[in-house]
Amino acid sequence: MTDLLSDNEKELLLGNEAITRGLFEAGVKFASTYPGTPSSEVGNLLEELSDKAGMYFEFSSNEKTAMEVSAAAASSGVRSFVFMKHVGLNVAADPLMTLAYSGVRAGMLVMSADDPSAHSSQNEQDNRYYSTLALIPMVEPSNPQEAKDFVAEAYDISEKLGLPLLYRTTTRVNHARSVVRLGKIRNDTPLKGHFDKDDASFVNIPAYAVKNRVRLLEKNRLAQEMSETSVLNRIEGEGDIGIITSGVAYCYVKEFVSGVSILKLGFTNPLPEKKIADFIKGKKMIIVAEELEPFLEDQVLRICAQNRFDVPVHGKRDGTLPREWEYSPDTMQRLKDLVKVPEAAVPMAAPDLALPGRPPSLCAGCPHRGMFAATKRAVGNRPVVYCSDIGCYTLGVQAPFRTADFIICMGGGAGAAGGFAQATDQKPIAFIGDSTFFHAGVQPLTSALFNHHSIVMVILDNRTTAMTGHQPNPGTGRHFGGIDTEAVDIEKMVKGLGVDFVRAVDPYDVMSCVEVMKDAYEYDGVAVVISKCPCPLLLKKDKKLAKKVCVVDQDKCVQCYNCLRMIACPALIKKDGKVTVDPSQCIGCHMCGNVCPTKCIEVRE
Repeated sequence: MTDLLSDNEKELLLGNEAITRGLFEAGVKFASTYPGTPSSEVGNLLEELSDKAGMYFEFSSNEKTAMEVSAAAASSGVRSFVFMKHVGLNVAADPLMTLAYSGVRAGMLVMSADDPSAHSSQNEQDNRYYSTLALIPMVEPSNPQEAKDFVAEAYDISEKLGLPLLYRTTTRVNHARSVVRLGKIRNDTPLKGHFDKDDASFVNIPAYAVKNRVRLLEKNRLAQEMSETSVLNRIEGEGDIGIITSGVAYCYVKEFVSGVSILKLGFTNPLPEKKIADFIKGKKMIIVAEELEPFLEDQVLRICAQNRFDVPVHGKRDGTLPREWEYSPDTMQRLKDLVKVPEAAVPMAAPDLALPGRPPSLCAGCPHRGMFAATKRAVGNRPVVYCSDIGCYTLGVQAPFRTADFIICMGGGAGAAGGFAQATDQKPIAFIGDSTFFHAGVQPLTSALFNHHSIVMVILDNRTTAMTGHQPNPGTGRHFGGIDTEAVDIEKMVKGLGVDFVRAVDPYDVMSCVEVMKDAYEYDGVAVVISKCPCPLLLKKDKKLAKKVCVVDQDKCVQCYNCLRMIACPALIKKDGKVTVDPSQCIGCHMCGNVCPTKCIEVRE
């Protein structure tokens, strides 16, 4: 890992590494998150470096909590940073909207890492609209160098306005890598602050809120004045064709379009309307290049209408550029009838090769396989709706398991299960991970108890937040940054809520799990089954994975293929009618042997 606390002049950095370095250079002393790709690496880095950097950092139970703890720090005079993926801001939106009314006393950045093309997300929503909804300023970097440099500038904007600032990135900014010039680390900002009470600002009862709304609108006006002169908004090149762009779209325009004048926007809410109007004057054509929604384009069209500019504006509204998915060099080809696009931008013909597909799959030895197999065997042909959630176990949607009929958001499967219980005659079975349970599963479980919903909740406790890179959660305890806490016991917690049917199982013992799931299915009320088994990748990472492998005794094998049908582990191979085990993938969990009727699969050192 690159030493982000070094005094080197330059480093080759990932965008998220550059953002982390930017925090140190800006003197940030408080940070919080709930992990989510494409923002996850920032949290992983702060887990390792925050103590050395003299910063407090935490993985909060969800994004709303992360927003609230950072808001408290910023309201006490401590520079804070809260970060999450785009859908996480939906969870944190409730406190954010009112925090804009209250304001902050030290800089506070809210990083929303958006995911155009939904590489690791359930949607590709454009979170720029949150800045206009909350009336807070927004800054958007385009590359790793800006991702670092804009952090300090953004904190200055936040503190001058006394408002939280939306720091919006996208996957290609977070995960791009380039040489980054480093600045000096700042150590003169306070680690501790003091909260000076001010009911009129921080107690947003209606009498104060209506006045704070007026104050917020005034701050928004000041923010627009700042945007007009901000160094984050600049003009490059010359020509009577103008391109207005922001974020990573700027990089594609810069590389593949020539002979144009570019208005590159980094301070994107409020927009510098006068600067934009002056840029448009005299142009024969304007192109707005931005990913996802026509956020800039609609405002450019409004500015043209208000100023009575008779100039064509091309972008998403007229179909020139796509509204869906992230941009690429190929996207620039859609501008070839309007501007000069070099031959280098012409896509190369794809090679005529029949490459095999590589769909995502649960890992070899993943304990979730055992629970899915047991559940399917226990349910049989009886009516059921499988409600899944956001995590590795979402891959249960694939054959042979097919245990994901309804997926919407974190904790959404658990909440929907109650609806299916009341609205249908099908038994809802909700799968939810341990980290997701703490994030958004406790509330729907409580609601199911309160409303006597007959549901089964299967908590897949693999001792980590696996999908985003093995971050800790309340069920693992905290052991970094000089703080050690005990793990929250999920079984005790569930029983404490009042659930009577609670069973903890070992998912590797598939046939025992079948019997438990049969009982859970038949139970009239809320049944909770806790699958307890560490993620094998985490054990491997911590060098705790036992060196074992499964071997098939071909003399005992009757080629029933029960192991393939139920477990479908990638370490199991069917060749010439025989089942064998790939020792390079097998971890010796013996799930396959547990479901074998002839016990022909053995574990060996």
